[in-house]
Amino acid sequence: MASIPRRFLIHTVTVEDYLGQTSKGPRYGPAREVRCLVDEQTRAVRTPAGEQVTSTSTVYAGPGEQSAPPLSRVTLPSGRVSRVILTKARDAGGLGTPNHTEFQLE
Repeated sequence: MASIPRRFLIHTVTVEDYLGQTSKGPRYGPAREVRCLVDEQTRAVRTPAGEQVTSTSTVYAGPGEQSAPPLSRVTLPSGRVSRVILTKARDAGGLGTPNHTEFQLE
């Protein structure tokens, strides 16, 4: 199984999994660091509900990286805080492209 070479994972983001809503606002899990490649490029993506929204950044991490539920909080290397729109595990299916996990961010 080919995966993204570690030498390309030049960034680190902080991910806090969304745990739900409380009377005081959103609740998040403990922060964890994810080694990744951040691509700050705007693109249209579909949410799990089927809505088309704009993603301002994509985080590419290794294939074994724990996914993050939608609305999880992500702090980018620039210090900007964003939320997860969608997480996808990409399996190349033997096509020669690396397996990886993608986080599409607001």
